Amino acid sequence: MFNKTIPYNDLPLLPPKAELETKPILLKTISASRALAQLNGAIRNLPNPTFFLDTIHLQEAKASSAIENIITTNDDLYQALIADKKFESPETKEVIRYKEALWMGLERMKSRPFITTNLCIELVQTIKGNTAGIRTTLGTTLSNTAGEVIYTPPTGEEVIREKLANWEKFINEDNSFDPLIKMGLMHYQFEAIHPFADGNGRTGRILLLLFLKQTGLLEIPAIYLSEYIIQHKNDYYRHLREVTEQEDWEGFIIYMLEMVEKTANHGLKRLDQVTKLMEHTAEQIRITLPKVYSKDLVEIIFRLPYTKRQFLIDAGLGTPKTVGNYLSELEAAGFLTSKKVGKEKLYLNTPLMNILENSSLE
Repeated sequence: MFNKTIPYNDLPLLPPKAELETKPILLKTISASRALAQLNGAIRNLPNPTFFLDTIHLQEAKASSAIENIITTNDDLYQALIADKKFESPETKEVIRYKEALWMGLERMKSRPFITTNLCIELVQTIKGNTAGIRTTLGTTLSNTAGEVIYTPPTGEEVIREKLANWEKFINEDNSFDPLIKMGLMHYQFEAIHPFADGNGRTGRILLLLFLKQTGLLEIPAIYLSEYIIQHKNDYYRHLREVTEQEDWEGFIIYMLEMVEKTANHGLKRLDQVTKLMEHTAEQIRITLPKVYSKDLVEIIFRLPYTKRQFLIDAGLGTPKTVGNYLSELEAAGFLTSKKVGKEKLYLNTPLMNILENSSLE
């Protein structure tokens, strides 16, 4: 019997013995797979499929960190990323480290497309900016906001590593489930093992994106699943507990599939909005500022909401004076708005930021 105050060293191994291919799960799997396929196709059809990745991954980092009550604003985040003089709050630094961990994970997957315990350790070390390893301290418990213990994860490094070895083998070798069902199983198990002293939630959410990449469900993981979780946070934790306490896999897997479907559909919509805005802006700049216009310039002011003179110089668009004039003319014509950060002048693409700020998935 599960007891929330006793280390859950009897956490069942994967795969679960429960029925996982129920009619509701299979129906939801179909619609979630369809939504992912549409997003995958739309990304592949972009002239530069990796173009929006910086922005998308920063938004994923921001939302995933917010789930852990690490809060930053888009303004702080983008300014901290591109300004020479750093003004990052501790929260902003953690969000940027999350993005770096995601990029590192994607790079590792290129040379070794497997999710492993060692990869998880690398991820959490990057997220936390330290040399964290598998949790060895005793007495780890998870509590609710009232301070009541709701779960006590397995304890003892050997036990944790045995659970992770089973988890790793299941991910990389077991092909008996639809990949999206498998994704739900691997996510629950990782969170239940809780292998690190801190950073488990964020590591687990990066693993979701790496899994989509590994399985080919989303070749370029231009999606931020954490946006759904932050908007349905109570349901997320409730479903995790109900697997542990009641073996209610169906409720949890359907939640995860709904997350994939809603996020993919919203990602498709947002991708369309940004693409149309970019095309419209390019046409307006070409008409009103023909001497300033170039395809490369438009791409730079859409790569991130903020840009600066150095970005244009690095792209070979002219001398410091020339590109400075370009940005001044773009601001005078209403395409950008300048903002002083330290001694540096940054330029904000407000319509692009507005699209990113509209994060409702409903």
